[in-house]
Order: sequence, then C-alpha cells, then structure tokens
Amino acid sequence: MLKKALREKNSTLRGSLTPALLSSQSIAIANKLLELPIWHSNYYHLFLPIAHKKEVDTSAVLSILQGKDKNVIVPKVSGPDRLDHFLLTDSTKFKLSAWGVPEPLDGIPVAAQKIDVVFVPLLAFDKKGHRVGYGEGYYDSFLSQCRKDVLKIGLSFFEAEEEITDVHSADVPLDYCATPTTVYSFGTS
Repeated sequence: MLKKALREKNSTLRGSLTPALLSSQSIAIANKLLELPIWHSNYYHLFLPIAHKKEVDTSAVLSILQGKDKNVIVPKVSGPDRLDHFLLTDSTKFKLSAWGVPEPLDGIPVAAQKIDVVFVPLLAFDKKGHRVGYGEGYYDSFLSQCRKDVLKIGLSFFEAEEEITDVHSADVPLDYCATPTTVYSFGTS
C-alpha cells in the first residue's frame, strides 16, 4: 500500500480511539517493550506525543526509563528536517510547538551519535520494518545521523501492514516495533 493511503487509513483509525482505549493501549505498548533486549543501554531518545493526533502516549515508557535510571533524551525541531536533542532533567521546561509537540525550551544538548535507543513515532509500518510518518522527514534525517548500531523501535496502536510499496532510499527502517499485543523484530538478533 502507498504511504499516502496508509496515512489516511491510520489517521482515521487513530481518530476513532477513545481516550480510555488510547490510554490502555499505550500502557500495553509500554509493557510489550519490556520483552525487548534493550534495557542495558544508557541513552534513550523518546518522542513526546502530539495529543490532538492521538499518538501513543509515551508517559508509561518514560516511567519505565526513569524507574531503570536511564538517560532520557527528548527532541526539539530546530529547522527544516532537523531535530535537536536534549537530556530530560527535573528542571526541563516544555512548550507546545506549532504542531502540538511538547518540546524542551532548552537544556543539555546530546549528540545523535551518543544515543543508543530511539523510540520512533509512526502512523503505520510493514512486515519489513519500513514505517510511515507524517512525511516531513524529521526522523529519517535524525536516524541517519545516529550510530549504525542505534536501535530503532516503533510504537504503534495497529499491527503491521503487509508492505509499504513506495519506500525511498532515504527511509530508515526499524529494528523493532511494539504494538499492544505484539513485538515485531526486523532481522535484529
């Protein structure tokens, strides 16, 4: 299926989620992440959800990371196709961006090369680990700046599509994707 059709389909599906279902499914996704062999790392990049787009609520993932005393990195859009990354601390202050993304006002910058695990927002993904975002390219650009061994983990309310047919060479595939019921692995040992 084409990315445009998947964006429309999954945006509609997300739109039908009640607040209670969104909350319970987000917690189920966080619990599925506990099955992954990723908890030995130190630096975890976590997106903060766009509430009006009904993205996965990552607060339960944040609680897990904080409970395991991990360094949590949060993004901020700093230009076209560009994200900057900041260490989340007790004093981090946030402001909603024009897109509705909670972003840090400032903080301790962290280089993309230092990050071990990236939790990736998405609208859809396929059985090969390709994903569909909003089409702006922020995460593909960011992921291409990370180390080759960075683990890329998608979070999705919905199961894998068979195939995304218009994958581009700049699209960075996932290593894993967690849904409320399944953890998908895409060739990662």
